[in-house]
Amino acid sequence: MAENVVFLGLGSNLGDRGENIKKAIEYLKSKIRIEKVSSIIETEPYGFVDQPKFLNCVLKGTTVLSPFELLEFVLDIENKMGRKRLFKWGPRNIDIDILFYDDLIIDTENLKIPHPELHKRLFVLEPLCEIEKDFVHPVLKKSVYELYTQLISSRKE
Repeated sequence: MAENVVFLGLGSNLGDRGENIKKAIEYLKSKIRIEKVSSIIETEPYGFVDQPKFLNCVLKGTTVLSPFELLEFVLDIENKMGRKRLFKWGPRNIDIDILFYDDLIIDTENLKIPHPELHKRLFVLEPLCEIEKDFVHPVLKKSVYELYTQLISSRKE
């Protein structure tokens, strides 16, 4: 079976944030061969801002899971870890987002790859740049580094 390259974003802002991310990575290792993990950075909340700061990182790995199996797998990990979805952008002990799956473009109600908001999120682009700055976004046709510098410069204007 062919292995597919995946990039996942992890975040936590409840409980022992660092331990939550480590635990999620351990769970992910059961079905993903992890090749690189970015530094963990502390970031301001996005969307709903009246909540604790997040720790975020990005990992690169390979898997034989299909995109939909991968979605089911990461949701299962979130559930196992006790994630509660109270409202959009609310606080959470763990969040695992599929950022890229090879260069596939999927747009269904339950699964959107590449992640539709990643080019607007510094907390995703910064760690992504650290581990794979030349990866080209299959929809926007720009490298992760180009998206990162574009977002930085747009915030200075």
